[in-house]
Amino acid sequence: MKLSVVVTVYNEEDNVIPLCQKEYEALEGIDYELILVDDGSTDKTVENAKSVANERTQLLIFNKNYGQSTAMSAGIAAAKGEFIVTMDGDLQNDPADIPKMMAKLEESGMDVVAGVRANRKDGFVLRKFPSKIANWIIRNTTDVRLTDYGCSLRIYKSDIAKNLGLYGELHRFIPVLAKLQGAKMTEVDVNHHARIHGESKYGINRTFKVMADLILMIFFQKYFRRPMHLFGGLGIITFALGFMIDLYLVIYKFVTGADIWGRPLLLLGSIMILAGIQFITVGIIAELMMRTYFESQNKTVYRLKETYIGQAS
Repeated sequence: MKLSVVVTVYNEEDNVIPLCQKEYEALEGIDYELILVDDGSTDKTVENAKSVANERTQLLIFNKNYGQSTAMSAGIAAAKGEFIVTMDGDLQNDPADIPKMMAKLEESGMDVVAGVRANRKDGFVLRKFPSKIANWIIRNTTDVRLTDYGCSLRIYKSDIAKNLGLYGELHRFIPVLAKLQGAKMTEVDVNHHARIHGESKYGINRTFKVMADLILMIFFQKYFRRPMHLFGGLGIITFALGFMIDLYLVIYKFVTGADIWGRPLLLLGSIMILAGIQFITVGIIAELMMRTYFESQNKTVYRLKETYIGQAS
């Protein structure tokens, strides 16, 4: 199969039927499958999806709401296509962009083509402005240079999509997860429509979740395979500072005879020495956990893109 389109839906009863119809129309002539993942909808989303589903449509129905990352992961796991598209089910993404993106992926030799909502139809204060700030922060902290991290419409080569390791709410950082696999990415402008039916599932409170996940992504990028470099470095610096503070106070006491007991500086130095020891200990434990993770499951710290065997002449 050439293409799998994974669409996550949650309480989209008014959108799911026109969504499927648009998918069928846009993908005519392509060998594709449409995978709808219902993330525990409490309205008529499932009923409406079943009413319009054809032989190319597969509907995965969760027993409760698990979140978009989990839904997307389930759809990707079920996909059989050479290329996998992810998109939202609110009709803001346009299925008509998919053939263009697939052609771009094939022609460019890239692993991922990400959509950019060039003319975004969302409110400025609650959606566009926070998104611009988040995009700038993510670009400059992860060094993954994409324009629009919030656009769910992307197309991937299957091997990249199936090894993203999606869980929690990491769907916002899929480009970073793909980059960790060495994926090459490019972007294309895509259509973006105003939401007509239903309400957005995102609010301003997602900012705190994004920031927390961003810290995790930075750790994954820099220290996932060598946690001792982070915790050990912090531990050595903290321990050294604390040791120098306390050493200074000891020398000061011997030279001047002054009483140093109870001084805040002495307490600070002692705390920093203990913190340094704890950082180093955490680094050693994390390092052992990484070794257990890879060795117990026969995982490797690399992924081969291709193995070539020469033919006898």
